[in-house]
Amino acid sequence: MAVCGTHSARIVDRGGAVVAQADVLLEVEWTRVLDDISEARVLIQAGEDCCAALGGVRPWRHKLVIYRNGRWCWEGPVVVPEWTGAGTVELFAYDPLAWLDRRVPHENMRFTDKDLADIAAWLIADGFAPDDPGHSVEIIAPTRIRGDRAYEQDIGQTGDHLRDLAETGLDFTAVGSKILLMPENFSGRVGSLTDADFPDGLAVVDDGLALATRWVIQGKDDVSGEAGGTDPYFGLLERSVEQTSILDSRSATDAARSRLRTSNPAPVFIDSQQTTLSPEAPVDVESLVPGWCLDVTTTATCRNISQRLKILGLKVVEDATGEKVSVQLTPAGAEN
Repeated sequence: MAVCGTHSARIVDRGGAVVAQADVLLEVEWTRVLDDISEARVLIQAGEDCCAALGGVRPWRHKLVIYRNGRWCWEGPVVVPEWTGAGTVELFAYDPLAWLDRRVPHENMRFTDKDLADIAAWLIADGFAPDDPGHSVEIIAPTRIRGDRAYEQDIGQTGDHLRDLAETGLDFTAVGSKILLMPENFSGRVGSLTDADFPDGLAVVDDGLALATRWVIQGKDDVSGEAGGTDPYFGLLERSVEQTSILDSRSATDAARSRLRTSNPAPVFIDSQQTTLSPEAPVDVESLVPGWCLDVTTTATCRNISQRLKILGLKVVEDATGEKVSVQLTPAGAEN
């Protein structure tokens, strides 16, 4: 399971036909992120055989599909193609969640006492219903947070509605064309790492700017909920947020508790974005999915950590110097 890979890519029409095979890749970069849209970029040296085909690539019509060591690892719509006189083509793409930022609710819907994961699944299904470029949804586990929500036809972007749910106890991410839904306290483990697996070193960050000991959530009309209070160690640090998608007090209170779990104590996270995993790190890169966890032990800084950390993001880059893989980690349940 060493961290060492090579990439290939192809451009696929929304109907499924292969438009072009990226035979000569100069640079590849792809990411995975939690509760948001991931991005990818490829720089292709276009030979005579594929230049015309690549010249026909159009944003939102065509998808970029990336393979690592022959295994499918990323796909999504091309959003910006760029051609140069040097015979290179650079493609920028987003994962399938990007379509939901270009969709709106297509009917009026009200949920009462419904699990957040089921509400999110409906939002995604409704968003893709009129025109599905190819997607699937998997609920890894219910959030066990239930509440009331209402959506109006043509009001708001579906992606924004999904991100609102992610602020109240839901996590989501895209892996290829599949959208995964899970509770924010999900703690499935995909490996263990130590300082030896980060040869460039790590930074341990105690994010005091995120610290809050009391949360107040203001829902629609007079609905509100709160959690926390004066902490015996930190004192009183209060935050108030308006979330008009929340229609009942129980949901508002659950949202406040969710926020409190992520902010007290202040999240301590390992920032590994400026370093890379060792080629000998005992993990499978394809299994590094945001929302899952790694057990990490580091004693290389003055702040020692040995705990289960949630994957916030993954970044994989391959260029002339080889492949670099980095992950961003935070304590499980402290990703907001």
